[in-house]
Amino acid sequence: MNLPTLTKESSVSESRCDLAIVLHDLRGGGAERAMLRLAGGFVEAGLRVALLLVRHEGAYSHDIPPGVDLHVLDGNSVLASVPRIGRTIRNLGPRAVLSALTHVNIAVVLAKLAYFPQIPTFLSERNQISEKRATAKGLREKLTFALVPALYRRAQGIVAVSEGVAADVRQIGRLRTNRVYYVHNPVFDISILARATEPAPHPWLDDGGPPVIIAVGRLHMQKDFATLCEAFFRFRERAEARLIIFGEGPERAALQALVDASPYAESVDLAGFCGNPFAAMARADLMVLSSRWEGFPNVLVEAMSCGCPVVATDCPSGPMEILDGGTHGPLVPVGDAVAMAAAMATTIGSADARERVRARARVFSIENAVKGYRAVIGV
Repeated sequence: MNLPTLTKESSVSESRCDLAIVLHDLRGGGAERAMLRLAGGFVEAGLRVALLLVRHEGAYSHDIPPGVDLHVLDGNSVLASVPRIGRTIRNLGPRAVLSALTHVNIAVVLAKLAYFPQIPTFLSERNQISEKRATAKGLREKLTFALVPALYRRAQGIVAVSEGVAADVRQIGRLRTNRVYYVHNPVFDISILARATEPAPHPWLDDGGPPVIIAVGRLHMQKDFATLCEAFFRFRERAEARLIIFGEGPERAALQALVDASPYAESVDLAGFCGNPFAAMARADLMVLSSRWEGFPNVLVEAMSCGCPVVATDCPSGPMEILDGGTHGPLVPVGDAVAMAAAMATTIGSADARERVRARARVFSIENAVKGYRAVIGV
């Protein structure tokens, strides 16, 4: 992680909390899970933390850490909630504000300009803005990314989740290097190991049958599960195995059609959203990250925490940093089913890989992330 040489304190002398964290909701994404882990880590470190949600809904709605002060704005949208965000933060008077996800960041900066200009505000950017901008379809989404250069510079700092995302934010936002930092996501947590011992979320994982390969993520073109399926079919030509893809999304129908057209359809299951992927990771013989792009793929570190060998695409960005250039798992070119199948064959079920990835995962701990954020934000 890169850290500033100087931190800035809020001018608010009597604050009701040390840090206000702003999110849209708690839907089942990596960003929401990471921010909840951070919030819990800040509380463990002795900080008073307020969590502002535009909507109190999503798969992680019941996972708010103890000690976090929840404020639900009940807004119809993030942009429409700018006044509520502004008034709530002004009343709380935190020493600093931290928000996550581009559309929320834009709204928080607008609220800052109108309601709390003196409170230091930091924006967490969690993905490749350039990639998201290139695939944006709706007018609102396109406008969000168009506003990044003008509004991100009004925040005190941007905290990216990886070196790759930091470089992308600097370029897209036309920001000076000393305004953009990176702190790797808080992923490793002892609670992951406890949840990994819970019952298997799929019958293939404990039926004693052929090896099981898993993938976890939204069924979206970003994750490129189509290439994973093609790689699995190639692998399946040479060896018995099964593939489970946990997740839901707009690509389900296309992926199911691809699977159904294969002679190995009975060996693939699009299993839907999984509430406890750790129990799957602990039992799987391999996990594959096939993404076209990422920010910092939490799922990769989560699998490693559970001792699951991994294969990942060398996409922008995150896998190269997490796997230390391929030291802890193979990196393959994006969209290359042949290379992916070969990497799967050499890595699946490796006992040595299990020990290597467990040790590497501990680098990405909640404690290390909290220290990094505190150094940047100054709380």
